[in-house]
Amino acid sequence: MTKEVFLSLKGLQAESTEEVQELETITTADYYRKNGSHYVLYEEMMEGFSEKTKNRIKFNDKYFEVTKKGLINVQMIFEENRKYITSYTTPYGNVLIGIDTASILVEESENHIRVEVEYSLEANYQHLADCRMQMELRPREEGIEF
Repeated sequence: MTKEVFLSLKGLQAESTEEVQELETITTADYYRKNGSHYVLYEEMMEGFSEKTKNRIKFNDKYFEVTKKGLINVQMIFEENRKYITSYTTPYGNVLIGIDTASILVEESENHIRVEVEYSLEANYQHLADCRMQMELRPREEGIEF
């Protein structure tokens, strides 16, 4: 995999009211591998704000971590059969979130990496949604089609 990649992040949340929300982000990112883990770095902007949030994703076959610093601050850790509690800080306030990961699947080929994470999300100790996140990485020279 090359350093310059396109990143696709898809999130699916099934709330207890049977309402399903799907979000997708496609952006440019930098990718590298170090000490057996994959790293993805990218920046994002939140509508209505000028400050950027720097994102770092670190993952391997058993572990997936998203760290955000800037306008939004959080360290979310996804590890199979483990629950992590963390503070999610936004311009609108803080929320205590719980992440209980059911599974992590990593598929890797020469020019494509796909990661799928299934987890349960809590907000302030109350079940909020069952979620699935899918991340794909492709070299920029191959184009943006996912």
